[in-house]
Amino acid sequence: MLSLLAIVAPIFALILCGFIARRGGSIGAAAVSEINKFVVYLALPALLFDVMAHASWQQLYQPGFVLAFGLSCGIVFYASVGISLLLRRPLADGGIDGLLGSYSNTAYMGFPLFLMVYGPDSLVPVTIASIITVCVLFASSIVLIEIGSQREPHPLRLAMKVGGALVRNPLLIAPVAGALYNATGLAVPQPAETFLKLLGGAASPAALVVIGLFLAGPRPVTRGEAGAAVALSAVKLILHPALTFFIAMLLGVPTQLAVMATLLAALPTGTGPFMLAELYRRPAAITSAVILISTLAALITLPIAMAVLGVEVLPGR
Repeated sequence: MLSLLAIVAPIFALILCGFIARRGGSIGAAAVSEINKFVVYLALPALLFDVMAHASWQQLYQPGFVLAFGLSCGIVFYASVGISLLLRRPLADGGIDGLLGSYSNTAYMGFPLFLMVYGPDSLVPVTIASIITVCVLFASSIVLIEIGSQREPHPLRLAMKVGGALVRNPLLIAPVAGALYNATGLAVPQPAETFLKLLGGAASPAALVVIGLFLAGPRPVTRGEAGAAVALSAVKLILHPALTFFIAMLLGVPTQLAVMATLLAALPTGTGPFMLAELYRRPAAITSAVILISTLAALITLPIAMAVLGVEVLPGR
C-alpha cells in the first residue's frame, strides 16, 4: 500500500497545486483552456511522436497481449458509448464517456508501477498498452466527437468534414508521423531527442494541474453527474480488468502477460478524456470527477487486484 501511495501521491500533489493556485487567485479561469491547448497541441503530440519513433516493432509483436488488452478496451469503450446514447446523451459526450471507462493511466502510472513490480522487462507491454490507449482509443473518441459536433446533414459532406478535422488533429498526426519515421530506420538526432523529451515531459504535469484548476472552479456536480462518475469509475476499476483477464485466459495468453494486461486495465482513468472534453468544450464535470474518484479508489482496488493475481513487489525494487 505504501509503495502504491508513493506512486500516486505526486499525481495528487500536482492536482492540488492547480486547485490551490486557482482558489488562491494566482491563476484565473482562462488558464484551464489555454494550458489544456498547450498539452493537446504541443506537449502530448511530442510525447506520442517520441513513443512511436522509438518503438521496436519486433519487441512490440505480442499478439495475445495486444488482443486481450485491445479487445477489452474496445468492448468497454463502445459499451460505455452505447449506454450513454441510451441515456440520451449527445454522441460527442458519449465519445468521452467511452474513454472514461476504458482509458487507463498507462503512461504516467503504468511505467513506475510496473518497474517497481517487474523491473525493466515490463517496459514493452506497458509501451504496447500506452500505444493502444493513447493512440487507438483517442482516435476512436475523436472520430465520435467530430461526428457528434458536426451539423452537416449530407453523409458525404459530413464524412469529408470529419476526415478533414481528423487529418489536422495533432493527437493523430503525431503518432502516425512517429511510426513513419520509425519505419525509415533512422535514429532521432540528439537535439530533436532532447526537444521531444523536454516538451513531452510537460504533458502529464500540465494536464494534472489543469484538472486541479478545473476542480477549483464553481462547477457543482449534480446528483446524476455524481452517480454517473461513480458508475464509470466502477467500470474502469472492476469491469475493465475482469474482462481483460477473462479474454486473456480465453486466448491462452501466457500467465505473466495475462496478469500484466489485467493490472494495466485496473489502473485508474488517465487525463486524456479531460483534455478532449476541454478541447472540444464539452461538459467536463463528470470527466474530472471520474479521474479523481478512480485515482483515489485505485489505492484500494489495485492492491486487491495484485493480491488476487498473486503479484508482489519484490524486495529491492
